[in-house]
Amino acid sequence: MQMHVFVSWPFVFAVEVITGFLLAVASCALLLPLLRTLKVRQRAYEDAPATHQAKTGTPTMGGVCFVVALLPLLVPSFRSSLLNYLFGLVAVCASIGFVDDLLAIRLGRNRGLRARTKFLMTALVAVMFLRGIDGGNFAYPRDVLLVLPGYALQAPHWLWLILGIVAIAGTMHAVNLTDGLDGLASGAMVFPLAALAFIDTLTPAIGSAYYIRAGLSATALLGVGACLGFLVYNRYPAKLIMGDTGSLALGALLSGIAVLSGEMLILIVIGFVFVAEALSVMLQVVYFKLTHGKRIFKMSPLHHHFELSGWPETKVTTRFLLASAICSAVGLAIVR
Repeated sequence: MQMHVFVSWPFVFAVEVITGFLLAVASCALLLPLLRTLKVRQRAYEDAPATHQAKTGTPTMGGVCFVVALLPLLVPSFRSSLLNYLFGLVAVCASIGFVDDLLAIRLGRNRGLRARTKFLMTALVAVMFLRGIDGGNFAYPRDVLLVLPGYALQAPHWLWLILGIVAIAGTMHAVNLTDGLDGLASGAMVFPLAALAFIDTLTPAIGSAYYIRAGLSATALLGVGACLGFLVYNRYPAKLIMGDTGSLALGALLSGIAVLSGEMLILIVIGFVFVAEALSVMLQVVYFKLTHGKRIFKMSPLHHHFELSGWPETKVTTRFLLASAICSAVGLAIVR
């Protein structure tokens, strides 16, 4: 029986990844001409490097494909109440990003909702998600921040809730900041999602907890496939941009799986590329105010600093994806 499980799980992994890939590719193929017809186009950020002005006019809101790729979670044979909450988290956060993208297009600039408003909205959704899963009789690691071999780091319930809000809202906005180069956010997301899929597959569980773990692993793999499918259209030079619709959806997916897996703290390691991007913005703002105009980086988020240092966009993306792969491997090694 053990040998049967060992032989079958690579096949199951492949099926989930391929399913997410095909759904993403198909939805992007249908979405792209529609977005062109409706003139739903990206406008380059005014303060971005000059090379980014060429991106103006590229269809945006392609992140809808990530929600489409997760639709198998609603199939009756797949469905569970816990995964419904996860799908709801992703869909609602994608909707917030959708509104943000629409406002930016209507205003004719790369700014929709104010950053503070967007953060408060996503934090509220995080509260609803955490209270929803907390109120049900679900088999998931309650109040657990990190599961290690033979040990689980637990926290008081109130601290778990606070850290959960920070993890979910923070991850969404970190991914949002990372989405500035062709293929960067979607490519960097592949590795942490894959790491969580392996963690959920290899973590011992029995009874209903086993099925929850299997469902979370399958969901992460659907996300991996969706990111790879989106890269067909988003690799340099991008034909389609995910917009806030996609970046908030991906951030919600990654953080939601981590919370339900009891691996909230490992997000800092496997998602360190996103953490570094967010930290670069915070450090830049604080240092700028404290020194009355001086800067640590040539421009933030961090990927712009390397662009202005002379790196081609493709080199920056490649290096960041390699860093994401290394950080995810380190996180997987820590947990296992």
